Amino acid sequence: MKYRIPLIALISLLVSGLSSAAGTSTLEQIKNSETIRIGYRETEPPMSFVNKDKQPIGYSIELCLHIVKAVKSALKNPNIATRYVPVTASNRFEALRNNSIDILCGSTTKTLSRSELVDFTQLTFITGAAFLSLRSTKVDGIPDLQGKKVAVVKDTTTMAVLEKTLKKEGSDAQVIVVDSASEGMDLVTKGEVAAFSSDQIVLIGLVVTHEDGKKFAVTEEVFSFEPFALAVRQNDAEFRLVANRVLSRLSRSKEIVQVYRQWFGKYITEVPALLEALYILNATPE
Repeated sequence: MKYRIPLIALISLLVSGLSSAAGTSTLEQIKNSETIRIGYRETEPPMSFVNKDKQPIGYSIELCLHIVKAVKSALKNPNIATRYVPVTASNRFEALRNNSIDILCGSTTKTLSRSELVDFTQLTFITGAAFLSLRSTKVDGIPDLQGKKVAVVKDTTTMAVLEKTLKKEGSDAQVIVVDSASEGMDLVTKGEVAAFSSDQIVLIGLVVTHEDGKKFAVTEEVFSFEPFALAVRQNDAEFRLVANRVLSRLSRSKEIVQVYRQWFGKYITEVPALLEALYILNATPE
């Protein structure tokens, strides 16, 4: 016996199947695969970087590991594996959108335009763009870049604000685009650029972890506002809520201060007032 399915019905079945697959939540995927995938940056200390054993570590990684514990508890499966997936400034959001990672744990600034691509958790840190240079040819700000070259990582908020600020100040500084923070620092070391611009806390991390960090200087003043957050896929309120619950709990219990001191205590002894205020605001009641 032959069966005929009307074309409109066949299309409906196909669309329904696709929608179902596309609508699988992050927690469902983790439950089925028994793996959670953390996207991380390799050279953004102290937020996200690799140690001498090539293991991802850092402030953002630490927060994500707390979230991993919460996911295991929510799914009642302590054997869920953690897989680290390196990403770059250019492909990090696409990695979320094409389902290559489940959460982005790096040094990512939350902006409204980026919220068209991904969703964000509560804020996790606050910093601003600054300059790293050699102490022997120290750069204190935009005026010192006149007629010189400055490196910046492509596809970052720092790149956008740097170009805008240089134009506003009438500077003729030449912007050199690089792929990573380590590449920018390397150009400074070789004297090929006068400075490298990035988030101040990342620049401090680069100096502290460098074998000859004393030869570098980081400007004290910043020229942008960079609120960091963890990024997740859009329209997945369930998984985002798990992450936000963890961040709120860490703030309420003051454990977040311990995490801060673990990764920043070497060079910033006290929690900055603005960051302390953020932690207080993040202490959302359960």
